[in-house]
Amino acid sequence: MASQDYRIEKDSMGEMRVPANALYAAQTQRAVENFPVSGLTMPRAVIRALGLIKAAAARANKDLGLIESDMAEAIEAAANEVARGNHDSHFPIDIFQTGSGTSSNMNANEVIASLASERLGRKVHPNDHVNMGQSSNDVIPTAIHVSASLLASEALIPALRHLADTIVKRARELQDTVKTGRTHLMDAMPVTLAQELSGWETQVRHGEQRIGSALDRLTALPQGGTAVGTGINAHPEFGKKVAANLTTATKVKFHTKENYFEGLSTQDAAVEMSGQLKTVAVSLMKIANDLRWMNSGPLAGLGEIALPSLQPGSSIMPGKVNPVIPEAVCMVCAQVIGNDVTITIGGQAGNFQLNVMLPVIAYNLAQSIEVLANVSRLLADKAIAGFTVNEDQMKAALGRNPILVTALNAVIGYEQGAKIAKKAYSEGKPVKEVAKEMTRLSDAELDRLLDPAELTKGGIKK
Repeated sequence: MASQDYRIEKDSMGEMRVPANALYAAQTQRAVENFPVSGLTMPRAVIRALGLIKAAAARANKDLGLIESDMAEAIEAAANEVARGNHDSHFPIDIFQTGSGTSSNMNANEVIASLASERLGRKVHPNDHVNMGQSSNDVIPTAIHVSASLLASEALIPALRHLADTIVKRARELQDTVKTGRTHLMDAMPVTLAQELSGWETQVRHGEQRIGSALDRLTALPQGGTAVGTGINAHPEFGKKVAANLTTATKVKFHTKENYFEGLSTQDAAVEMSGQLKTVAVSLMKIANDLRWMNSGPLAGLGEIALPSLQPGSSIMPGKVNPVIPEAVCMVCAQVIGNDVTITIGGQAGNFQLNVMLPVIAYNLAQSIEVLANVSRLLADKAIAGFTVNEDQMKAALGRNPILVTALNAVIGYEQGAKIAKKAYSEGKPVKEVAKEMTRLSDAELDRLLDPAELTKGGIKK
């Protein structure tokens, strides 16, 4: 770098050349140079969490009389700027860095110290002041919990609720639409489209409940444990005050971990949340694939529904339109399932008093929550809310379905029913016509026993 492009900063290891306009200092620059790995940096949600934690810590130290009021207020104001996203470009460190996330904690400390020093008019030290009562070993685990808790509370849970409500609305509209059920992708007994959608709704509602349950443990924060869980250099009330300050700032009810040693050495709560996210991903993939199958065709597939036409489907086949939203959902779900593997492996890296895969856990957990929230809304608004039903196609398939003979089992027995079904299949005849030929049942009895709408009764407990 030319001399006008950099300034000299010092840390405990000596001098470093730092970009002249950077808010960070020597330790951040060392990490930038040490870890040119992926180009992936800490997500916005994690930077937000770091800012919120530093603001909460400054206020706690002020209330405990450990730092001058004007300095604490300058740090808090600067940290809140970081939380709001005003300085994200000054967080350049790759997520594949030191496993404790020390580099990212010091990145936050240095940026906030620079901003606070400018605001205060005197030197604010990144370690002695911004990091007072803290260690990277409790700040980064706390940032994982805070970022994931906020994303889940503010984005994912509302998105899942919106998706479930959208499904309910469509189910009410389609409660009298009867279609062929399918098991093993083969024709089965009839269901209503509303019944089919009710299964989706219940999956999504259970997903919301699962996320809420995992939040009970994710909102417990290890802040206050400092280096190894003993709380060295932190006031005994510091952790509780930080949690209370974060609750006030975010409206999410945070509290202190009952055991700091567990909080620093494990990421069990993050692994649990990731597992619940994986379950939600599996649910959404099932729904998306059902939509893809139902939409398939329009001539050579099932053609039961038509998803909204959103964009041309081919660069070579004119007029082709593809189920792009369900496809995007499936890709997101695959990503979340893969992220869960990474988080699970990361979670077992709690060696003695510290987990040493914190940055990659932070990145993957935040990404999983965010993309699931975004795609849940897309699935609701751009697929489920607007699909149309091809009732003629559904009725035609239903009328040809020999499996309806199942309804005659109690009258004619399984063996006779199987013979009727096989003949209906082989001759391409409606089951009613074949049953009339092979049994003594009257037209009225067959109409009553083989009424598709009547065969759908039950299945949902009110």
